[in-house]
Amino acid sequence: MSRPRRQHPALAGIDEAALAEFRAGIRRRYSDEQILEQLRASAERLGRSPTMREFAADPGAGIHPQTVIEHFGTWNAAKRAAGLTPRRFISREELLDQLRELGQELGRTPTARDLDANRKRMASKSLIWHTFGSLTKALREAGFDVPVGDERLERAVENGAVLARELRRLPKMADWKDARKRRPELQSEWQVYRLVDMDAGPWAAFQFLVRERLLAEGVTVHPDGSLA
Repeated sequence: MSRPRRQHPALAGIDEAALAEFRAGIRRRYSDEQILEQLRASAERLGRSPTMREFAADPGAGIHPQTVIEHFGTWNAAKRAAGLTPRRFISREELLDQLRELGQELGRTPTARDLDANRKRMASKSLIWHTFGSLTKALREAGFDVPVGDERLERAVENGAVLARELRRLPKMADWKDARKRRPELQSEWQVYRLVDMDAGPWAAFQFLVRERLLAEGVTVHPDGSLA
């Protein structure tokens, strides 16, 4: 027989009518025309077609940019529907701001996969590549800690040692792939593979480097790769 679920005292004290009114408020829906009117009014106040960032910062606009996107599919589609000309030029600083905002939402450094997942509100990867030369350069300019050159291999070995401690053995490529699903900030297993510049057995060489790091940290690694 299941035990009755205890209700937190704070929940028991909620006024149901007040809660219903609150829910109705946060679930308020705008018509397409109301959203378009907000866009036109914001453009008039700014004196130009607003970017998502400008619209979000406009105190006269009472709608979040994401609501606009949910109604029209993309930000530029909404502006076209409002009779506004989408801004073809995005400044370098605006691109950096987009990366910083995305990183703040994710709580980590954005990846190319994150850009794809948020393409409705982010500049295209090709534009970022064209402007900065690479995503890595753009992220570093935006203030993110992105390793380059020898730093990338050092970071991979460091992460490999952490993963080995979790697994209690040296990580295989499949282990790394699984770990990246939980920690998207990790380099892909193939990126790590290519970091080890050897003709044969790059992953075994990487495991050797991880083993050497663990040994230096006082961890016993058996010949089969398992940890004591």
